[in-house]
Amino acid sequence: MRRFASLLLFLALALSARTQEKTPDTRPLADRLWFGGNIWLSFGTFTSVQLDPMLGYRVDPEGRFTVGAGPSFWYFEDNRFTPKYSFTGYGYRIFTRYRFIEQAFAHAEFLNFNVDGARNELVGPIDQRFWVPHLLVGGGYIQRVGGRGGIYMQLLFEVLQDPNSIYYGMGPIFSIG
Repeated sequence: MRRFASLLLFLALALSARTQEKTPDTRPLADRLWFGGNIWLSFGTFTSVQLDPMLGYRVDPEGRFTVGAGPSFWYFEDNRFTPKYSFTGYGYRIFTRYRFIEQAFAHAEFLNFNVDGARNELVGPIDQRFWVPHLLVGGGYIQRVGGRGGIYMQLLFEVLQDPNSIYYGMGPIFSIG
């Protein structure tokens, strides 16, 4: 997997170098940056709170190649089980996107997530936390709304499949933002 991650990083850097122009980029910073991400709130039998803001930087003047980062926080509690299942995680993500056409993009993301050592009271008290790496790869579709806004759908796959991953054993990860 390290070879795959290294190859992904190499390709991103090579594409970045290819998109750089010899003339200075005169775009204002506001035209180079974009904000996005996800907010998920659910209350009831199970409670779920997920905050994933993102800040992206358009590398090339056309806005095809983007790099970015953002924090991530998840809280989940399911009262359908005895004892209840609960989970709290936090971390950060770095990502890159490349738009092939105006609406379609490829996406690669490294998410480093700090998770509870024991996520169920039946297992025992939470006595440790540790970092779990995730490598999410896939693509998506964005529909522009207004001048600078948009709604996107994306389908990602977690390729590292660490046994402690929040996505371990899952199929595709579908999100809308």
